[in-house]
Amino acid sequence: MVTLDTPLRGVLGGRSTNALKKAFGMHTVGDLLSHYPRRLDDRGRLTDFSDLQIGEHVTVLAKAVSVNSIRYQPKTGGHAIRTEVIVTDGQRQLLLTFFRQPWKAGQLKKGTVALFSGKVNVFRNRIQLLHPTCDVLPGHDLAATTGEGVRRWWPIYPATSSLSSMQIMDAVGVALDVLDDVPDPLPAKLRLANGLIGYRDALEAIHRPADDGEWRIAQRRLRFDEAFVLQTVLAQRRHLMASLPAVPRHPRHDGLLARFDQQLPFTLTDGQLTVAAELSSDLARPHPMHRLLQGEVGSGKTIVALRAMLQVVDAGGQAALLAPTEVLAAQHFRSITAMLGQLAEKGMLGGADEATRVVLLTGSMPAARRRTALSEAASGAAGIVVGTHALLEERVQFAELGMVVVDEQHRFGVEQRAALTDKAGFTPPHVLVMTATPIPRTVAMTVFGDLDVSTLHELPAGRVPIQSTVVPAAERPDWLERAWQRVREEVATGHQAYVVCPRIGGDPESAMQEMDADPVDEPARRPPLAVADVAAELVAGPLAELRVYMLHGRLPAEEKDDLMRRFAAGDIDVLVATTVIEVGVDVPNASLMVVMDADRYGVSQLHQLRGRVGRGATPGLCLLVTEAPAGSPARSRLDAVAATSDGFELSQLDLQNRREGDVLGASQSGRRSSLRLLSVLRDEEVIATARASAEALVAEDPLLDAHPPLAQAVAWLTDSERANYLDKS
Repeated sequence: MVTLDTPLRGVLGGRSTNALKKAFGMHTVGDLLSHYPRRLDDRGRLTDFSDLQIGEHVTVLAKAVSVNSIRYQPKTGGHAIRTEVIVTDGQRQLLLTFFRQPWKAGQLKKGTVALFSGKVNVFRNRIQLLHPTCDVLPGHDLAATTGEGVRRWWPIYPATSSLSSMQIMDAVGVALDVLDDVPDPLPAKLRLANGLIGYRDALEAIHRPADDGEWRIAQRRLRFDEAFVLQTVLAQRRHLMASLPAVPRHPRHDGLLARFDQQLPFTLTDGQLTVAAELSSDLARPHPMHRLLQGEVGSGKTIVALRAMLQVVDAGGQAALLAPTEVLAAQHFRSITAMLGQLAEKGMLGGADEATRVVLLTGSMPAARRRTALSEAASGAAGIVVGTHALLEERVQFAELGMVVVDEQHRFGVEQRAALTDKAGFTPPHVLVMTATPIPRTVAMTVFGDLDVSTLHELPAGRVPIQSTVVPAAERPDWLERAWQRVREEVATGHQAYVVCPRIGGDPESAMQEMDADPVDEPARRPPLAVADVAAELVAGPLAELRVYMLHGRLPAEEKDDLMRRFAAGDIDVLVATTVIEVGVDVPNASLMVVMDADRYGVSQLHQLRGRVGRGATPGLCLLVTEAPAGSPARSRLDAVAATSDGFELSQLDLQNRREGDVLGASQSGRRSSLRLLSVLRDEEVIATARASAEALVAEDPLLDAHPPLAQAVAWLTDSERANYLDKS
């Protein structure tokens, strides 16, 4: 009996099994049959070459139009043959190049139709496939769709240089021929309600469809499977979290939080009050809060989180705030102590009766200050502990850790978040993760589907939208000159400016490793601009009379902290920095930002960066300097960023530019996704329906005892590497 769990070796033999294992990590029949075709080609139509992407491994259905064998002299001496085959899609041409394979001229004669698989690259300004695999199809007549040995519909699989699409198709055919009936993971009631075909039928139709319509019906069924199994896992996680015990942290009417609210010099927005009420209610429950707080840059997430931390302190617990960088941790420490005032001076002269202590803990602190911070955290004297990765060290202990706040959560891995929450002991702490990168709804329902989500949309009163302008330095160098003049004008009126560069300096080849940039559009460009070089040019040139300083990640922590203090105090006019100032840095007097090589940054990162200006009453201006030509994809991204200040609209654009990324895994960009058929861009309705269905089913049957096939599918997902993202706490 052959099932989805049957090892491939027993079905295909050793050679094919080893090839599939090496190429895709496949071990079982189920692994093979879940390797779905990426498209279905009609035997009567050739592949459109217009969508070919440089660097992508592709499989195309094409027709040979010319073959040329060229004798050349290799560097090793002697003579060899290079075979060049030109193939067509009916409109465009593609070069296939083979070295030392003269027999290809006989295999790929003019008129031959075949599937060609290889990596797309450029040779002498021509798109080519180098040493592609070739699977010749029977017959030369493209219009032929019937007859012996002629197959019309050809599934095109993700392939490799050593394993072609046709080889995968043949292996799939063998597996389907011997596969017994398989249990359906979807409950029959749910399947009928959504008009979906059975699982076994879907497997047959996705791999060996009679026509395009049958293939799409199978896709619809299997796409829903992906969404439903994933949402079932997340529903189980939410159900489990709701059943775990936690210490309820009830609000007090006469505690720190009440005193803090009384001294606030401004009124919270309606959105802040709504989210604050959600957090307060969560903290008062006997189960751990597990919530994501997302909001626009400058929407006031920090003050909402601080109020929640004060509620925990009022109830006898401690709160830890984990930040990704020392600059951001120091910024949080300064802003929290400034907002609390006397309420952060417990035991100090002038401290309020209901005060607590706020301490900072980072890896590069002087030993004496570090020992003091560790002692106050362990004794409970510090109600709020702000820190970086240093908080995760084994020696860091808390008296009663009641709440963990993770800022810019995407900067931390699963193990890092778990290391901090484990410091609460046997009773899980309440957890709040924050992000200033707005998350599309479908991503929130998938990647963050085990979290309750709160969103801050509105900006505090008095905030003026930031104006953004693209500066095409190559086309209009006078615009760049005007940008530096604009910096001088802002400083003359008493304001300050940032100049952001992609890298610090040093080895150009490592430059792109210093930033989270989108893939480069052009194959060859100059190295990204460096902080040290740009600062030197500005000091010697257009900003010679201004106080210009550099800030980057290689500086000692005390020097970085000192620079930020001086910038905040107005002692520095222009800060030339890397993206170390991307998040959390709050200097209301900074009104202008110039982003150099702006096309080397992602959409969301640009939105984050420009959020550092316009944080006071003065309107902010962000100048996006680029050498990308008009009409290029990079320039289009910048135009889109400049056209809107809506972070949620930009997050959708960012997702499209990144081609969804590896949604279930660690990769943040790229063409491949761990989702096989489900698209977080396209399938919002499918995901929402699956989520509601999974929630209802898990509420009735949390352990899936009545649904063994579904339980098995859930076990497969949770046991795979792609489940790492599920552990958000």
